[in-house]
Amino acid sequence: MSQMSDAVKTLIEDRGFTVESVKRTLEATIKAAYKKTFGKMADNCIVKFEDDMSDVSVYSRKTIVKDDDLYDPTTEIELRDALELSDECNVGDEIDILIDPKKDFVISAVSTGKQTAHQGLNESYKDRLFKEYEAQKGKIIIGYYQRSYKNNIYVEIAKDVEGFLPSKFQNPKEEFEKGERVKALIVDVKKAKNTSLVQLILSRTDANLVKNILELEIPELADKTIEIKKIVREAGYRTKVAVYSSKEDVDPVGACVGMKGVRIQNVIKELDGEKIDVLRYDEDPVKFITAALSPAVVTRVLIHNEKEKREALAIVPDSQYSLAIGRSGQNVNLADKLCNYQIDVKTETEFERMDLSEYTKIPEVFNEIPEEKPEETKEPIVEESVAKEEPIVEEEPVAEEEKKEVDINNVSEIEELDSEIVEIIKGSAFDEFQAFVDAYDDKESELYSLLSKEQIEKVFKIIDTYVEFEIVDETEQSKQSEDSESDEESQE
Repeated sequence: MSQMSDAVKTLIEDRGFTVESVKRTLEATIKAAYKKTFGKMADNCIVKFEDDMSDVSVYSRKTIVKDDDLYDPTTEIELRDALELSDECNVGDEIDILIDPKKDFVISAVSTGKQTAHQGLNESYKDRLFKEYEAQKGKIIIGYYQRSYKNNIYVEIAKDVEGFLPSKFQNPKEEFEKGERVKALIVDVKKAKNTSLVQLILSRTDANLVKNILELEIPELADKTIEIKKIVREAGYRTKVAVYSSKEDVDPVGACVGMKGVRIQNVIKELDGEKIDVLRYDEDPVKFITAALSPAVVTRVLIHNEKEKREALAIVPDSQYSLAIGRSGQNVNLADKLCNYQIDVKTETEFERMDLSEYTKIPEVFNEIPEEKPEETKEPIVEESVAKEEPIVEEEPVAEEEKKEVDINNVSEIEELDSEIVEIIKGSAFDEFQAFVDAYDDKESELYSLLSKEQIEKVFKIIDTYVEFEIVDETEQSKQSEDSESDEESQE
């Protein structure tokens, strides 16, 4: 049994098995081989290990019976045979008889035992590794780029542990070279088939990756002085983090950014230059949405159906519109997810023409851009406005005077329209201003099959800034026609 004991030592030293787990596996394997040799009902196999695991011995425990009274040679031994092994034995006693598995076990039992032991130990080892890494799900692990296959990346983690970074969990802006360090989040743990390996499913796109890196970089997050309320991410482009502190003397945003931005820059570097917006969490949706749309400046936020639909209207200066929306809508989409609101961004010019009756929460003044006025006149002007409660609609005549004066004849010539809309309208029956407006009023018009309702509304609003339509009464128009004809006859 010396070879087996050497194997036991190797398993303990190299694979990290406990002595007890190896003992249990080998004992079960030897007993299985014993039963296969001596019969299924043979339960008298005794396995003994040396304290230092230097050897393993196998015994057959038998009951001593009277001479010539042997019934089952597997479990019984006659007294005369027992006396040859020990002088101190009597009928009814039990005696352990040492056996040699190599000689006494059938060959098939030995082969099956070895295979069973190998499989059992591998499964035990795999189970141990699986539990060890299962406990680390949601945490960061560091490995090294090994190879790529079908755009999936394989990462070397440890002996018998492999990292798998699927293409869908890869940052689209990152590329790795062989041997390069890979820091990723463990999102799942699987037992690899037909091997002793455990496979870790990794991610470089999960928002929790940023959260973990922030916690490693910022002590106040680790000790719970600051709490991350929510974090959303568009991997490779931008992450928004809402932070909060119950301690009034702690600035959660400042602590995360660090002196001269050192802390947040370290995180950005770890994410290969991805932009990170750290903002203060606020239970007031107006303040929270305003902060969430950073880096854009928001002048006003209006809430619609706060409890059910959770829709909001954010007003920004015309020059800030693109910044608020972001490339491909990334900035406003992240703000939507962060605040759990459907945010519609409008410019101040668009806001002036909107009907606000459906909004349930309209703050009179919030985060408005201050006008350049003398210091002493600001307060009286505000007080006078509030006292008189002058409605905003009285300012509409100013907007009417600002109609754009440009020389265009067709809708498709308007510069503000998207190229997609221009291509559809150009050459259609609705390219003339009047034709478009007439079709706008007729909901059954073919125009509504060419463009969406939102697109039509957008075009109509723009047309309204270019053209004034004068409605002439049919009777008045007929009278004007008759007067014109009378003038012509008198001239003749």
